[in-house]
Amino acid sequence: MARAVLFDMDGVLAFTEQFYNQRRVDYLMGKGFCFDAVPDFSGSNDRAIWEELVPGNAELRRALHEGYRAYSDDHPTPWRRVANPDAVPVMRTLRERGVRCAICSSSYPELIREFMRATGAEPYVSLAISGQECSAFKPDPEIYLTAMSRLGVPAGDCVVVEDSPIGIRAGKASGSFVAALRPKPGVSLDQGEADVVVDSLWEVVPLALGPSGAAQE
Repeated sequence: MARAVLFDMDGVLAFTEQFYNQRRVDYLMGKGFCFDAVPDFSGSNDRAIWEELVPGNAELRRALHEGYRAYSDDHPTPWRRVANPDAVPVMRTLRERGVRCAICSSSYPELIREFMRATGAEPYVSLAISGQECSAFKPDPEIYLTAMSRLGVPAGDCVVVEDSPIGIRAGKASGSFVAALRPKPGVSLDQGEADVVVDSLWEVVPLALGPSGAAQE
């Protein structure tokens, strides 16, 4: 059925969203900000998040963002703890069956590389692309269209795996079949625009391989 599976990272290959949301709040509270609850920015991008957190003051926002980058270095992402345990086995299985795997994430390129190194995913990833390398973020489909172009695989031969409404919309706009990974309990996401909602990444394998159990050549 498919020649390539294009995975979002945050919320799909790694359950990082809650960690990132809490880390931003911890940092900003240390700078005098107050929060009634931890805001959920699942599927959003760094620029949009900080514009919402610190509206109307570009200079302050820039200074806080720079400080947060240093804070993040001191409080790194615990990749092995937050990684989806199914991610690498599923990508390995797909790669062994001739299906190429790509990571298409709004995260910074260095975070994608960190994830791949920490989890051992590198041998199974044919392409990794960050939204920071594109001219538009999701829900614009540019990141997926760019990945398809670089892989030489048309949208009709791809499966996109997402979790957030923003990412699902980007996948659908690219012309691909979109599978949404159901979020963990306590996380609410509208996944109604996806073609199918799956409870595990293992359910993506038969979607990609089809009834014959092998990828198309």
